[in-house]
Amino acid sequence: MTSESVRQVLQAGSTKRSAKTRGSSRLPELLTRADEQTAHKQQCLYRACASITAFKVRDPDPNAVDGGNILGLRFEVMSKARFLRPYYVMLNRPYQSSRHLRVHRHTVPQCIPLSGLAARHLPPPTAKDDYDIPRKQDLSSFGRALRRELVRYHNRTAVIGDLRSSAGLESKKGKAAETDVPIIDISAADAQAKQIRVEWSDGRSGRLIMGDDGDILKMVVQGENGQDREAVRQLLGGSARIEEVVKRIEGA
Repeated sequence: MTSESVRQVLQAGSTKRSAKTRGSSRLPELLTRADEQTAHKQQCLYRACASITAFKVRDPDPNAVDGGNILGLRFEVMSKARFLRPYYVMLNRPYQSSRHLRVHRHTVPQCIPLSGLAARHLPPPTAKDDYDIPRKQDLSSFGRALRRELVRYHNRTAVIGDLRSSAGLESKKGKAAETDVPIIDISAADAQAKQIRVEWSDGRSGRLIMGDDGDILKMVVQGENGQDREAVRQLLGGSARIEEVVKRIEGA
């Protein structure tokens, strides 16, 4: 309905309709909906292509450094075909006689190593009595590295949700995997969602550790008699990534 050919047909029909009769018509409503859909598609395209945008704001605090000038960074992240709420990082210049930037405020989750990324890509200026070679700041590298961490974090949380869905734990209507001993819980065991807790109905519990990008690093299952390596083989098989485990549980 948002194609140019369809819009031309709707506009032509609306013009002819208004010329012949004054009665109500659905054509104006369709044109309005088409305009709204076009604007929505343009916004989604912009958010997908310009995943990091910069803007200027002013700190209302009268005692703010650098006259209240703030440089803002907006980070767009998509998960499961939907845009999430954007993340913001505010930067200012608190150093005298220096244009170096520093993180002032942010909405990034605490599990993201923002301070480490800032120390690496936005180092503070060196002191006058410091003989070390001054390090340059790289705002572009900082933005790319931070968005990469945000995307990785949301991908990990999303794949944990996929694991729960494949095991039938997300809703009452979900179908549990048909195994001798069903899994009763799958959840993140740490704030960074790099460790996954798996619990079985017979009391066994496991811990799966994955890398930044979803690769499986290690898994251990503890039962009444110690480590249960057979449960690890049944769950993982030859899987090297978490997505493969999801497909394996769905096919069980």
